[in-house]
Amino acid sequence: MTKPKCRPKIAARSIARKTVKPTSRKRRAAASSRSKARIETKHARVIAMLQTPAGTTIAAIVKITDWQQHSVRGFLAGIVRKKLGLNLVSELTDKGRVYRIKDGNAASAGANRAKQAA
Repeated sequence: MTKPKCRPKIAARSIARKTVKPTSRKRRAAASSRSKARIETKHARVIAMLQTPAGTTIAAIVKITDWQQHSVRGFLAGIVRKKLGLNLVSELTDKGRVYRIKDGNAASAGANRAKQAA
């Protein structure tokens, strides 16, 4: 028969773990470098397209973001209009429906929509 192997006591192992100090983690990147990297997000690209005087179509946004059409419409309604409170206007042109962000506050745009509905 072979002898069973001796294992160190559990209390001795837990004490050894507690005496070792954990190494401190250093910051990987400064906040300014992270914000520069976030400038080219899909949201930022779409908003930049919408801020041009010519505006943009849903098809152009789909092409640049790889989103589906219903996702683009949800982004325009939920993020651009509601969360960001931007004045998003749409016009029917020969290219199709063109969306753009018009200068001015969103409250007046909401009032205009309410007048149109009445």
